[in-house]
Amino acid sequence: MSIYKKLFEAKKEIGKISKDSTNPFFKSKYFDINSLLEHVEPILQKHELLLLQPIEDGKVITRIISVEKDGMVQSELTLPNIQDPQKIGSCISYYRRYTLQSLIGLQSQDDDANLASKQVTKQAAIPTPKRLTAAQVKVIPQAEDVTKLRTVLKLYTLQPNEKLMIDNRIKELTK
Repeated sequence: MSIYKKLFEAKKEIGKISKDSTNPFFKSKYFDINSLLEHVEPILQKHELLLLQPIEDGKVITRIISVEKDGMVQSELTLPNIQDPQKIGSCISYYRRYTLQSLIGLQSQDDDANLASKQVTKQAAIPTPKRLTAAQVKVIPQAEDVTKLRTVLKLYTLQPNEKLMIDNRIKELTK
């Protein structure tokens, strides 16, 4: 049996996924990755399908592989450049959940369709990282305000050399 036939049969058994967790910040419901895996993996295994979700080359990859070696399907998303381990961990969980949902074509019970149809006014859960411009990087060695430099460390996603320049400048100014 082809991998597509196996996925077709598995998908019929999986059915709709209920959103079982609440995000208090956005006041929305979602399905937790662990709950999703508890529901989906036994059905995939029954159809001799193996689920893998490695992180390779800065991407979360979801693969479903037939143990009979008759095929593989995969979905992937590139991780944003985030330095905070907690934030990147949240991002990885989010990407794992949604690459799996997308790959299998899982339906979720649409309890937030009204939210999706309204104009979104809140900031996204994973914002686009703020980067320094070349002009901003150029003036770091002449910066005189330690508070502003520390603010840059907090608010911007920095390249290692940019962070080092700012740390060194703060050390110079606080001697």
